[in-house]
Amino acid sequence: MAQAGVEDKVDWSQIDTVLLDMDGTLLDLNFDLHFWMEYMPLVFANKHNLTHKQAKDKIYPILRAEEGKLHWYCLDYWQKIFELDIAKLKEDVAHLIQVHPFVLDFLEQARQHNKRIYLVTNAHRKTIQLKMRVTNLESYFDDIITSHDYGIAKEDQGFWHKLDESINLDKSRSVFFDDSVSVLQSAKKFGIGAVVAISKPSSKIETKLVEGFINIETFEHALPIKPHA
Repeated sequence: MAQAGVEDKVDWSQIDTVLLDMDGTLLDLNFDLHFWMEYMPLVFANKHNLTHKQAKDKIYPILRAEEGKLHWYCLDYWQKIFELDIAKLKEDVAHLIQVHPFVLDFLEQARQHNKRIYLVTNAHRKTIQLKMRVTNLESYFDDIITSHDYGIAKEDQGFWHKLDESINLDKSRSVFFDDSVSVLQSAKKFGIGAVVAISKPSSKIETKLVEGFINIETFEHALPIKPHA
């Protein structure tokens, strides 16, 4: 599937700030999907003498009830709900944490061109710490911002106002990459200059076009970062 190249849509000479989601954008969403949909229910099943399917049938509706809200992303909340050490369980499958193709090339070029680079994620700090340790990406970012710092998920306009205040954001000269439709819509509504959808957040899932946005399958389609002639 041909992907629209960001360089055809974004004038990089007009971009000062790069805002990047983590899970599904920089990192393969396969880790998160496997953990929440398969591994955690398996541990829950073993603890409560349930079949894997019975555990899924019990857990999935509880998870989905919080989708898009801050609790959806909060390890402490789910630890309390399921009485499992979620952060420790994530360590068990940490070998599945993978950086998406061309992400390092993109980050290197963004840094070489003196762009401000921010990781802007709904992920819990414990998850961020684990993933930065595994991937060694932390040094590329001017700062790492999680919605838990603000108490508001990225889906909410309040998050973007808080972000604006904390990093002195010039939204018209910013580009934002994410794989969540609701988050992309929120960023667009706030007025971020360029909003780019990741159409293949997981290596195990087929590419799916996100309507209404520039789409890239991998960050290869966001290269090269250079001023237009």
